[in-house]
Amino acid sequence: MNKYNFLIAAVCLAVVICAGFLLSGSTSSSSVHFLPAEISSSEVVEEENFSLTVAVTVPNEIEFAGKQIKLDRYDLRERFDREINSFTYYHSTTLLMIKRANRYFPVIEPILKAHNIPDDFKYMAVIESHLEPKAVSPAKATGVWQFMEETGKRYGLVVNSEVDERYHVEKSTVAACKYLKEAMARYGDWTTVAASYNAGMGRINSELSQQQVNTSLDLLLVEETSRYVFRIYAIKQIFEQPRQYGFRLTNENLYPFIPAKKVEVTESVELTDLANKYNLTYAQLKEFNPWLRDRKLTITPGKSYIVNIPEKSALYYNPANTKVHDRRWVGE
Repeated sequence: MNKYNFLIAAVCLAVVICAGFLLSGSTSSSSVHFLPAEISSSEVVEEENFSLTVAVTVPNEIEFAGKQIKLDRYDLRERFDREINSFTYYHSTTLLMIKRANRYFPVIEPILKAHNIPDDFKYMAVIESHLEPKAVSPAKATGVWQFMEETGKRYGLVVNSEVDERYHVEKSTVAACKYLKEAMARYGDWTTVAASYNAGMGRINSELSQQQVNTSLDLLLVEETSRYVFRIYAIKQIFEQPRQYGFRLTNENLYPFIPAKKVEVTESVELTDLANKYNLTYAQLKEFNPWLRDRKLTITPGKSYIVNIPEKSALYYNPANTKVHDRRWVGE
């Protein structure tokens, strides 16, 4: 075959391939990315290569920490609207947060209850860290509750080169409860308490005084704080009604709670030796005790630490045994 015949053959082949693509495209079915519960499939118009993105319905009112909050005022409605749409279409991250909640809500909820903090504040932990115990912000806030070092120490957490209890889910939750109770004694309003967790009590005090209002919902604040409370409101709405917002999960999708025994360490130890003692890897020991920040743990006289030693059988994934913490996450 000479070069001219080869060129003609190549052109013909390209034409055949292009025709095939065009024919296959003309028979493609519609693609629907998200279909809220209130819209039936019969209402969707079938078109070639059709993709549907639906604006999420904003409720007339919501409930937070036992208080009804009306969303009829334009600014409150629009602030909530922004966050509920954001989380609804922030698919992978929202799904991940629900999965993690199955593991960490059983730890957080009893502590909130023991300190008389409304259960809804568990959603503040979701917003703070996406329920990642090892989370570190650009400002160096750390852990599920995102404590800065000095604030963590103020509320009773140990922070040094070997131990950083901001990474300790139980202890940092207790510290967060202390802050929330202190703020509630000052403001008498849980929404304003939540805003102060983001902005600091000093800033909220100053702005309430200067703007002469009684609640953070009426304050002009920096965008981060202005959005913060509504992000808590929105993620609560989705966690409590996930299917309404397009999220479908099954038991096996949720991350299981992994039980662990509490072991008291009374003598200084290398963490690799401690892991070997309980037939764990060093990585596994650190995973279940992220507050251990060094390769060793130094114990001073009269001091001890409690470490979590996971049950060996629980380290192996068995979706059939996953206990669902909130049936709404997997409900029909």
